[in-house]
Amino acid sequence: MIKAFVLIVVDPARTVDVFEQLRAVQGIAEVYQVMGPYDIVAVVEVPNLTDVPSVISKHIRAVEGIESTTTCVTFPEAS
Repeated sequence: MIKAFVLIVVDPARTVDVFEQLRAVQGIAEVYQVMGPYDIVAVVEVPNLTDVPSVISKHIRAVEGIESTTTCVTFPEAS
């Protein structure tokens, strides 16, 4: 599995709504509201690296209220 952390800046008036919508997205394993320069952290878990851009562009950035995202993809674990 490939894991990516998506750091999300949200319109403050939409944080709870965005959080709830992200919890329903297939490919997102965990979602957290956080304090700091980002408002939400979503943990994406997908079978292949090539699946990450689709989850980001089609399902995360499409949510109304998201202002920006920063994605950090983890290195695959050595087997």
